[in-house]
Amino acid sequence: MNDRLRAVADLLAERYGALGQAAAGRLERWLSNEVPFAFADVLERHLLPEHVGLLFDAFWQVLPFGTGGRRGRVGYGANRLNPTTLALTIQGHCNFLRRRFGAGPIEVVVANDVRVFADVTGSYGFLGPAHPLLGLSSRALAKLACEIYAGNGITAYLPTPNDDQATLSTPELSHAIARLAAKGGVNLSASHNPPDDNGVKVYDEFGSQPVAPEDQELLDLMAEVTEIHARPFADALGEGLVKPLPTALHEDYVAGYVRHYADFFAPSLAVPIVYTPLCGVGDSTAGDVLRALGFPVRVPPAERADGSFAVIPFRSPNPEVPQSTLPARRFADEEGATIVLSSDPDADRVGCEVKLRDGSWYHLDGNQIAAILGYALMVDPAGPRRKGLVIETLVTTKLLGKVVEARGESQLIDDLLVGFKYVADVLKRLSREGRYRGVTARPEDLVLAAEESHGVIALPHILDKDSAPACMYLAGLHQRLSREGRTLFDYYLSILEHLGGYDTVNRSIMLAGASGMARKDAIMAWLRSSPPATLGGHRVLRVVDYWDAEKFGPLVSESERLPRNVIQVFTERFVITVRPSGTEPKLKFYCQLLPPAQPTGASQAQGSALLAEIRAEAEATARLVYNDLLRPINEGLGEVGLLLTDLIELPRKRDFENRTIPALREAIAGGKLDSVEALSAWLRQEAGGLLPGADPLPALRQPLEPLAARWREEMPPSAGLAALITFSRNKEAA
Repeated sequence: MNDRLRAVADLLAERYGALGQAAAGRLERWLSNEVPFAFADVLERHLLPEHVGLLFDAFWQVLPFGTGGRRGRVGYGANRLNPTTLALTIQGHCNFLRRRFGAGPIEVVVANDVRVFADVTGSYGFLGPAHPLLGLSSRALAKLACEIYAGNGITAYLPTPNDDQATLSTPELSHAIARLAAKGGVNLSASHNPPDDNGVKVYDEFGSQPVAPEDQELLDLMAEVTEIHARPFADALGEGLVKPLPTALHEDYVAGYVRHYADFFAPSLAVPIVYTPLCGVGDSTAGDVLRALGFPVRVPPAERADGSFAVIPFRSPNPEVPQSTLPARRFADEEGATIVLSSDPDADRVGCEVKLRDGSWYHLDGNQIAAILGYALMVDPAGPRRKGLVIETLVTTKLLGKVVEARGESQLIDDLLVGFKYVADVLKRLSREGRYRGVTARPEDLVLAAEESHGVIALPHILDKDSAPACMYLAGLHQRLSREGRTLFDYYLSILEHLGGYDTVNRSIMLAGASGMARKDAIMAWLRSSPPATLGGHRVLRVVDYWDAEKFGPLVSESERLPRNVIQVFTERFVITVRPSGTEPKLKFYCQLLPPAQPTGASQAQGSALLAEIRAEAEATARLVYNDLLRPINEGLGEVGLLLTDLIELPRKRDFENRTIPALREAIAGGKLDSVEALSAWLRQEAGGLLPGADPLPALRQPLEPLAARWREEMPPSAGLAALITFSRNKEAA
């Protein structure tokens, strides 16, 4: 151990204890080139006291295998997504495939999205303008995966092998595995994560992500990898161990949805549809399906494939985030369109914004989309009135259950663990056994499977969520409603009036790194060991712990521990579900509002007034729950912090409240800010770290509005105060 490494190792142990010592041990192995693609010369440049925090975060653990794969920041170290962690994952998958299917021919499918690592957060600025990972793309990682499969005698299908810009979406990967009868596949994508992230998801021979205990064997074999076998890409391609994905598969994918749409509302050329892939791959899936059906599709030119997501607000290409489609909405205004459909970079999540009669735009969340789709397909008298099977998870809107009940002659399978791999598992079991939890059905009976995270399955052989079917149904329904002088928002309000005042508000507490994981664990332990008497201002009636072996059976493998790390708290009006994310550094919670048990207590409000009433109740409860969950870790946020987007890490929210807000008040009182332009420049400077690599201003307008109103009562009139009021009210500004 050289002097610089010894000094860093001592600092790691001093600051971080046993975890720091473990990090130092991993760092030493990487510097000794005991792992492939370690970039030891670059790591040597990390060995300075000012980089100890970065080194700890990069080495305190091996990047975990979460919900179907590994996902995290691109960078140098064991806790980063890089060629090393990818190679260990793929070699482990090869060993798994050989153990499972023997020594004969094995084929897999390899997919990738558009990501290119540009270090937009500046984490590696000290390395200068060029270093080995800068410019690392999902495509380059996909080609490395092909090299390792080839080195193990496994044939990999890759879209257009000689085109480094080629991509394949998550749903088309699942489709291709099923149609080719391949033994599995991988996708190089971080889905909707920020641009500095990447990931690898592993798929089984059914085109789904495996569940416990099947995934435990895969995890064990990955942990045992000591040697990587690889063939150069050009050699593998020449030997037929890398093959081009047949183009006919894409045609088959599109044709399948065209057939499935047949009894829905006829497309019209008169009502334009704006669709944005949010700089990802979705234009070749959802976009192609919409065009094949005859919809007049408009795609914002600036939002075609771009792995930096530069034009997307917050650089967050996530349909769950309303601001992500702000540029597309402006484009829609120019095109005379009143709907914006979207999908995330790997095209599995769907988003929908609708323009209201007053000219404003309304963001439909995943639960609202699920309810609209279910109602339109099954209950709407003017619709196809399909009957059959509906599947949802335990955090998906309870309105879907009411839809199934209203339709009749249909089956509901609900309360699944979170993640579409559990929906896929139900369909696989139905295929094998024809029954699941007492429900007798065939996969072909599927009408809709939905999850709150903007995911849908409509075809039973595509066993991961897909934005395409949701887009085509929403487009068709939107066009029909437009001819009637109504909107999808009006349609949703009519569903609430028909089936009851259900609503759901989802929040996340961002807690990154080793300390963040410890704090998430502390919150979950508190809920288990000392359940609160009240949560979110409501009296707790009962608590359900999915680790409870008596209720849910023993854990079948260690890989089941994280998915079952779920606690549900039941009150008279809410079901509040808390769980750590398996793919992101956050603790997620879901506040599901139920209609009153007694009809006499039901709201008399109708239409938008009803939705406003129940949404206000759900959001207020969610803010209270947020702070209740922070109590066991001795944290808490004020009004502004609770209104900041949940894309922001908790310490940054706290710092904004404790440091930036007092400084802002001082600057306004001192007459330093005399215009919106000056205020905006000041906020960009002072709040630049809120969302690293992204403009913070769009995240500040809503949180600062109530603050501006309060200061208006407390402070004398000034140009700075007027600028703050104007700034906070301009929600549509980027």
